Amino acid sequence: MDVYQHQLPYWLALNFIPDLTLKRRHVLRQFFGDLRELFTLSLAELKEIGLSSKAAAALCQPDWPQVEQQLQWAAQPNQQLITWDHPHYPQALKEISDPPLVLWARGNSALLQTLHQLGIVGSRRPTPHGEGNAYQFAQHLAKAGWVITSGLALGVDGIAHRAALDANGETIAVLGAGLDHIYPSSHRALAEAITAQGLLISEFSLGTLPKPAYFPQRNRIISGLCRGVLVVEAALNSGSLITARHALEQNREVFAIPGSIHNTLARGCHRLIKEGAKLVENAADILEELTGFVPQPADLLKKEAIKLDNKCSIMLQCIDFAPTSVDFITTHLGLTPQEVSSMLLKLEMQGYVTAVGGQYIRIK
Repeated sequence: MDVYQHQLPYWLALNFIPDLTLKRRHVLRQFFGDLRELFTLSLAELKEIGLSSKAAAALCQPDWPQVEQQLQWAAQPNQQLITWDHPHYPQALKEISDPPLVLWARGNSALLQTLHQLGIVGSRRPTPHGEGNAYQFAQHLAKAGWVITSGLALGVDGIAHRAALDANGETIAVLGAGLDHIYPSSHRALAEAITAQGLLISEFSLGTLPKPAYFPQRNRIISGLCRGVLVVEAALNSGSLITARHALEQNREVFAIPGSIHNTLARGCHRLIKEGAKLVENAADILEELTGFVPQPADLLKKEAIKLDNKCSIMLQCIDFAPTSVDFITTHLGLTPQEVSSMLLKLEMQGYVTAVGGQYIRIK
């Protein structure tokens, strides 16, 4: 058994000690090169170095059954425990102020070493326009070789993961619970697909249920792993803005997609842009900022648009990127309802517009 395997139970035991902040755990990690030495200290010695009575008592009697449970899980195929001293622990995460001591991982943990990671986050209830943007940006970036990192949440997160998978790219999902508690449960199939083609990670041990406080906490990991973070749609009080703030604090790039001034889910992006985030209109804007490379159409970052006939082109100009009523289109163009309906169907089939609640939104 190598040094890492010898040390692993003690990393886990330290991770489970109550009444001990993450910062103090790192202080102990740095002071004791061999963590086993920490667990040989007496209760009095532990108190003498500044530990609380509760933490000192727990260090004298670690929860070895819980440690063993985690070790048995990690002994299964495709599952790993990645501690600070593990070769797959990401260097980018070591650079942030409060990196986790241990990561639970399912899938290809070597992806954590990838330098070309981009976080994509946004609303759990995006507009159809936001859904389209999340999918297209993630797909184009995945095709360009970037690992798409997000939080497996409903809405933009899930769309970004799926787009990367559909592009035969790679994606990392950072969970706000233990890896045995996929949340939301509707994303269990997606989580399995990510495990097969990417990676699931969490700083929370097995058995940890999702709690509201855990999701803002995991956001620092999403941004910490990445070169930059793209916010697709976000309200002013959105958790996505927390991820963006973490990114700024961690000296990562922040990108935001602008939207309609009437769309409440665009206000978070607009605030970020006012504060210095880069306004982006396509994936090429992000790649140019991060790599200095100006992509060409051959790089799959632009799609050949389906050519429209003259009537459909004129109708498209009447449809906004916010909901537009059929009555407005009919009156503005002076066409019959039957003609408008037929042309709208054609535009929708070709991916130019989408129907929402009886109205239409332009998506490209």
